[in-house]
Amino acid sequence: MIPPQANAACVCAMEDVLEVYTRPYDPRRPQVCLDETSKQLVADTRESLPATPGQPARVDDEYERKGPANLFMVFEPLAGQRQAKVTERRTAVDFAQLIQEWVDEHYPQAEKIVLVMDHLNTHKPASLYEAFAPPEARRLMERLEIHYTPKHGSWLNMAETELSVLATQCLDRRIPDPTTLT
Repeated sequence: MIPPQANAACVCAMEDVLEVYTRPYDPRRPQVCLDETSKQLVADTRESLPATPGQPARVDDEYERKGPANLFMVFEPLAGQRQAKVTERRTAVDFAQLIQEWVDEHYPQAEKIVLVMDHLNTHKPASLYEAFAPPEARRLMERLEIHYTPKHGSWLNMAETELSVLATQCLDRRIPDPTTLT
């Protein structure tokens, strides 16, 4: 990251996120990093030839595009837990539904979920109000303590690192459908 010269907002956001990462583990206030990426679903048009002794597997260069999918990564570094969730799209409503799931199903006993994420246009508290009635949106908001990475500094989000590892270890191949991606 090369921050703009004398950019107080960048330094402020960076120090804020780094301070979150120095906090000790507290199950009542889990630290959760959230990020997402898209994946173009691609299917083979012909069956691949499997590897044989002395011959690597062979894949035809022709393929069929099956459309995009969205992959959310939710990572709790201090607990060593991560979960990926596949959705059709990357919308404010998809983001809000993911937040509701995590608040209600994964952390129902937590006082606050300390959430680190980037400035993607859907990663806003307003997304909750777009998806839910105001009382539900407010209930979810009150369970979150949100920390944003600086602009041009989304690499400070540990979920982005997790997505990068996932991409190189298993997403760097043809994946034909959301079920296989999941």
